Amino acid sequence: MIAPAHSNFAHAYSSGREPYQFQLGSHEPAGVWWEIRYSIDIRGLVPLTDRIKVMKNPLSIGELSDCIDAAGYPCGTAVAVGVSGPFGADIVKTTGFTPEDIAFAPDTMIYAGSLAKQVTAACAAMLVQSGELNTDHAITNWLKELPAWASSIRVRHLIHHTADFPAELVVWDEMQAFRTLDRTSLGVMEALARLSNHRANPGVAYDYSNSGYICLALIIERVTAQPLSVFADERIFKPLNMPNSCFWSGPEPKPSSGVALGKALAPAPLSLGDGGLWSTLFDLLRWNDGLNYGKLSVSDMVHTVGSLDDGTPLDYAWGTRVFTDQGFRIQSHGGSWPGSTAKLMRMPEHKLSIVALALDDDIDRMIAMSAAILDHLLLSVEAQRS
Repeated sequence: MIAPAHSNFAHAYSSGREPYQFQLGSHEPAGVWWEIRYSIDIRGLVPLTDRIKVMKNPLSIGELSDCIDAAGYPCGTAVAVGVSGPFGADIVKTTGFTPEDIAFAPDTMIYAGSLAKQVTAACAAMLVQSGELNTDHAITNWLKELPAWASSIRVRHLIHHTADFPAELVVWDEMQAFRTLDRTSLGVMEALARLSNHRANPGVAYDYSNSGYICLALIIERVTAQPLSVFADERIFKPLNMPNSCFWSGPEPKPSSGVALGKALAPAPLSLGDGGLWSTLFDLLRWNDGLNYGKLSVSDMVHTVGSLDDGTPLDYAWGTRVFTDQGFRIQSHGGSWPGSTAKLMRMPEHKLSIVALALDDDIDRMIAMSAAILDHLLLSVEAQRS
């Protein structure tokens, strides 16, 4: 159900027959709650038998609101946060309005930035699992347009950001020199092809690279003879019931259902692999649950961390950072572009996850808010197991 325009709302929604309820804001008297009972699994993903309530709610909607407020978001900023886990009903809070002055909702589609890397890496992992892709093979087997310096780069170097590509600003400056208006995969590849004097030393150091994931997406397309958007839709979005998610490469700056970023139209984020993902809070909770509950056959693979060529371990797996916080294993990645920020976190041993989205430029606010929500979850889990 869609809340009326110009109302901020908070709700807890269920995977089963428990109430789906939300509280309206400015257009309803304080304390008025609407409740709708569903007889189907509205998430359409995790069977009720897998969603047995094994822990108490780790935090309240009020505590989610406190996390948003403490992060310092200006009044009216569009923010959506959600927590899923084995406690019967997911917890979701949204505030603010889109540039079109529509209330920001859990099914509002926005640009998710580098969260696309998780999906891109999962697509690559599926090809590795099926034997169609070998991560030790040189990327120039598929990307023959790249200069000679790319011949020593392997697919695994792309996945774990150890390829030693030219710096992002160098690539963008090269694109601008040829009057590239938008950030597209073609524009990035043409710029890389012109940077023939670069000297790559892959496998020696971790160096986060958007260009590397654009190359990974192109390899997926050339292995499968399909656009990444089609492969991801068939192998990930449809199986996980993510109907409002897609990879978008233009020519318009956004898909028809997407929300404008509220910034200048150029450059538009149209490259795929490093970004290009448009999604919603609801869909990204499905993505997190799909990984937490093993609904994708590659869940273990994509959370296997990489290493440098000398064996030095990294904390970066396949499009996901994996680390330990207070003894708990955390899987996390962020995303940003002028006008939007995003964050995903998972606690796989406890089947807990966080999704946070904002139509806001401030990365520090997003980090602070998501870290505060994670602290609540860690404290709750520790209290409930003691």
